[in-house]
Amino acid sequence: MRLGVLDVGSNTVHLLVVDAHRGGHPTPMSSQKAQLRLAEHLDRAGALSREGADALVAAVHRAHEAAAVADCAEVLAFATSALRDATNSAAVLARVRAETGVSLQVLPGEDEARYTFLAVRRWYGWSAGQLLVLDIGGGSLELAVGLDELPATAASLPLGAGRLTREWFAGDPPTRGEIDALRAFLDAELAPVGRRLRRSGVLELAVGTSKTFRSLARLAGAAPSGAGPRVRRMLTEAGLRQVVAFITRMSAADLADLEGVSPGRAHQLVAGALVAAAAMRALRVDRLEICPWALREGVILRRLDTLDGSAHPRQTQSDRSAQGASDGLGRLSPFEARWTG
Repeated sequence: MRLGVLDVGSNTVHLLVVDAHRGGHPTPMSSQKAQLRLAEHLDRAGALSREGADALVAAVHRAHEAAAVADCAEVLAFATSALRDATNSAAVLARVRAETGVSLQVLPGEDEARYTFLAVRRWYGWSAGQLLVLDIGGGSLELAVGLDELPATAASLPLGAGRLTREWFAGDPPTRGEIDALRAFLDAELAPVGRRLRRSGVLELAVGTSKTFRSLARLAGAAPSGAGPRVRRMLTEAGLRQVVAFITRMSAADLADLEGVSPGRAHQLVAGALVAAAAMRALRVDRLEICPWALREGVILRRLDTLDGSAHPRQTQSDRSAQGASDGLGRLSPFEARWTG
């Protein structure tokens, strides 16, 4: 069946369309992104501005149309940190549904960590043993550890690269004092979480996901994206330390010119690197494997797990609607299950 995942994050609205079936490897068919930086449209009271809401509605509408053109049987639509934090989240979600027909589900931070963990576990398999997963987003940092497909411990902290850039850096590039202050803050915030996750047992494989980790690994010498998703990529503590020393002296405009760095995220790369380094210190790991799968793939895999095999793989959105099998693009049964099956 053809599935779509609509991910409304702090930086982008991303529609990923895949062909997939239960027990199979999801094959990406198309990807569409809109760089909205929703978190930067929160006012002093924490509400998403009218401008931000307008941009969100327009982006979701375009994604809705693209999913229909792609003939998706179902689209799983969810929002993460930016709308999770917005004080007017309920009103914004209601407007999105009224104007686009899409029901965005706000994904709790710990659930975000669990879905990402599932994707990484499926990528590396059972032989990876006790698994640690780190995911740095624009608004939050997710951490999870465990031996099974459901992590034994999962946590979400408001330590995203975009959030920390806005809250801690006044200059571009940031001053040495700003960097030192943020580093000390991160060490203090992550120390208790690190102790809690380490109690789960000896970590046999530590993994980083997300654009931030991919960019840092590329700057440290990992293979470019053009080499394909199955090429092994790593980020070592020593390599990250060298990258931090290099990028903290550069402006966002200069960082955007580096291979592997997205222009839309360049301004938050320094904060992301500091979060990565602090998390590795807190968890006492000196290297991370970089996994190409993350939250969106976890959502797809979880949805496939819930299928009973009765749906025809060529069934389309219109077919499902005609049969009364779907209430529209926004239906999100995996999240309703909340990992209880």
